[in-house]
Amino acid sequence: MALLRRGPHLPDDVRSRLDLRRGERVVAIGELTQGWAAATLRGLYIALTDQPVTHRAWSDVDGARLNAAEAELTLTWVDGAQPTTLHLADDRSPALARTVHERVQASVVHTEKVTLPSGAVVRVALRRDPDQNLLTQVLGTGDVDLTDPATAELVDAAEARVREAAGLT
Repeated sequence: MALLRRGPHLPDDVRSRLDLRRGERVVAIGELTQGWAAATLRGLYIALTDQPVTHRAWSDVDGARLNAAEAELTLTWVDGAQPTTLHLADDRSPALARTVHERVQASVVHTEKVTLPSGAVVRVALRRDPDQNLLTQVLGTGDVDLTDPATAELVDAAEARVREAAGLT
């Protein structure tokens, strides 16, 4: 009887490069055109050929978009770093994209959108970091001026409401 294989397997040499914490388990992988991506409950590891492994927590991910036609998964970051585009080797395997979506959503506890006097919209989010500690993030466009007293007051009030909604004061 032949053994059934459940999709791609993370090569041992790649797994050893990930430097996973003790007990950290890979829950989804994606073969890339030039390496591998591995998702754990704590974050995303990107192991490109001949480059150091990149590791980012789910709370670092602002959003992700799958372009199935181009087999590309693009991640945007809360710190404003350049988006990262992962070029998937197999466009028929949605496991990595689905897991990225699920893990990013799982890191979000509560959010609130605030429209500023300028018309700009910021999001205030309460999220879980990899150690399950709660943190707040204020996410907006680069033209939001937090030194403006009216803007700061609105954002501070939204942050207080978000924290209060989760029982934090």
